[in-house]
Amino acid sequence: MLNITIDGIETRSEKGERILTAAARVGVVIPTLCQHEALPDLGSCRLCIVEVIEGGRRKVVASCVYPIQQDCAVLTDTERVRADRRVIISMLHDRAPHDPYLCGLCAAYGVPLESRYELPPELTCVLCGRCVAACDAMGSGAIDMAGRGTGKRVSTPYDESAESCIGCGACAAVCPVQAVPMREDGGARTVWNTRFEPARCASCGASYGTAAALDFIRRRLDPNLQALLSLCPRCRRLRPAGGGRHKSVPHRASK
Repeated sequence: MLNITIDGIETRSEKGERILTAAARVGVVIPTLCQHEALPDLGSCRLCIVEVIEGGRRKVVASCVYPIQQDCAVLTDTERVRADRRVIISMLHDRAPHDPYLCGLCAAYGVPLESRYELPPELTCVLCGRCVAACDAMGSGAIDMAGRGTGKRVSTPYDESAESCIGCGACAAVCPVQAVPMREDGGARTVWNTRFEPARCASCGASYGTAAALDFIRRRLDPNLQALLSLCPRCRRLRPAGGGRHKSVPHRASK
């Protein structure tokens, strides 16, 4: 175990633990945008920068990906950190000017809310990489970063319909600024230039997910569990123990 202090709070940490994790454990909040507990550490947004003092040397690092390797001191709110973080917040806010979290950070760090550029709606992505990581974790690999510089964006290959996309919506679920182009219409879902038909519950007929996503999961499930996928989550919960049939309970109509 290693001895560390975070903003003067003494604690102990296992070697390799990320600074962000150690800080959260002692109640020190460090802002972040790209970090998600269900995804690999990305370190792309740089909001979580802190100063670390190790062996007499002082440096700025991204706390979500920086592993603690020796006794050290961590400073999360120095003037250097705040100055660098203000620049990062300003750049991210320019790309997603209506995001509540980023607007709150602007207020907290004294960053003007006026955007320096007029960006079209399709460029409100902050390029954090969460959606790409979620797609990879699902095993689809349908989207990736494309382009360079100011033209960098998340896209399917050649901006066309991706055969590997299953319309699962994992990309939209983890996006911190709601920038993934997904919409629902009559149970069908359109995302990344592709329309997906809904899966229908065998018991109540309600739509849930996409047929492509359920087929993708079904092929990877134990045969004894595949029948469960024919039911929506609500009907699965109502299913009696032992697999007996139950009466269908109508869903509340969506407004």
